[in-house]
Amino acid sequence: MPAVTRAFDAIVIGAGQAGPALAGRLSAAGQTVAVIERKFLGGTCVNTGCMPTKALVASAKAAQVARRAADYGVVLAGPVAVDMPRVRARAHKVTLDARNGLEAWIGGMKGCTLIRGQATFVGPHEVEVDGERLTAPRIFINVGGRAVVPDFPGVHDVPSLNNTSILELDTLPRHLVVVGGSYIGLEFAQMYRRFGARVTVVEKGPRLVGREDDDVSDAIQRILEGEGITVRTGAECISFAPHADGVEVGVDCNSGEPTVVGSHVLLAVGRRPNTDDLGLAAAGIEADARGYIKVDDQLRTSVDGVWALGDCNGRGAFTHTSWNDYEIVAANLLDDDPRRVSDRIETYALYIDPPLGRCGMTEAAARAAGKSVRVGVRPMTRVGRAVEKGETQGFMKVVVDADTDVILGAAILGVEGDEAIHAILDTMAAKQPYTTLMRTMHIHPTVSELIPTVLGELKP
Repeated sequence: MPAVTRAFDAIVIGAGQAGPALAGRLSAAGQTVAVIERKFLGGTCVNTGCMPTKALVASAKAAQVARRAADYGVVLAGPVAVDMPRVRARAHKVTLDARNGLEAWIGGMKGCTLIRGQATFVGPHEVEVDGERLTAPRIFINVGGRAVVPDFPGVHDVPSLNNTSILELDTLPRHLVVVGGSYIGLEFAQMYRRFGARVTVVEKGPRLVGREDDDVSDAIQRILEGEGITVRTGAECISFAPHADGVEVGVDCNSGEPTVVGSHVLLAVGRRPNTDDLGLAAAGIEADARGYIKVDDQLRTSVDGVWALGDCNGRGAFTHTSWNDYEIVAANLLDDDPRRVSDRIETYALYIDPPLGRCGMTEAAARAAGKSVRVGVRPMTRVGRAVEKGETQGFMKVVVDADTDVILGAAILGVEGDEAIHAILDTMAAKQPYTTLMRTMHIHPTVSELIPTVLGELKP
């Protein structure tokens, strides 16, 4: 058994969103810190998530705007073409620049040591990396997650893509079949349709993005179908088989065409935490049946002196929740500020175009919780800024507690919805009644200026 060769004040396993920032705070406080990363610095966001995918979304948006040039009185000399190698190179450069910047930042932290390799627990406060044992009284786990391979018949008999491998494509699929009608799948579906591919989305459930309200799901489907994307919901019997033209996907046992043949298949049906090879049992760290590390309201695991942050704790699968995890842990350890996970309001965005900005409860969730609600809705066709920009798809919706005047949640599906939602989120965080926001003067012309109008038109 290898002896302990190095001791630190803290060990950070994984260099996603939370880990490096926490290492920076700890090292600035005079502690010695080891950051262990087995592959790429930056985690999902930098390497396979936010940064490369939103770079691709931007390229797809540019192509779409160019196709609509005549709507704005702009004349192009010829048809719009997409250079996929250049599209991929641009997205890859965004990732590399961020990754290199992160490596330089970590390398400049006094007292911080970057160690490359797979970390495995051999005790509550000991980990092994490539035969070397490291120890620390405090260990922070920030190992992220990865795409799930669904247990569908034939899935291992055909080639498929996930959110990581599709980023390596520099050619245009003839027909991309996206299995999974939620956030990741829909973003790739729209971008590849805009690049010029034929696209079919296959969703096992009765509607797209099932966690949203029905009206939001329906509007999203109309937006995608309006761009020529085929949507197949209620696909209860998904299966895969080789085909001369690519992959044959069984999509429905009861109605409609029973199969669809794609040149490429993207599997986007969920994610799982990267905890199965950490040796959690050796440390006594408890995880649930899906592998998510169990944590309390301040992100402490079942072992004293060990914390879990980011996707691996199951408390929020977004970059911003991972960052907020860092803030919570740092506040408790270094600032004598007892911040908690339960203090935050759920918020996220779906980056189709137009985007969906979301915060708090859906209308359905509020009613299911037994709340008496009032709802305000306004189509983007009645938002001046959207009309001026020629982007009037979608609507904004706010849900208010009828008894307390507290805003319970909101959805803004429309141009700049991912930005405008923050006016509502901040009001909720400040624990102010909806009337505070309703009476606030906003800038004209903006999307946000219509939020007070929506709040002034609440209905049961």
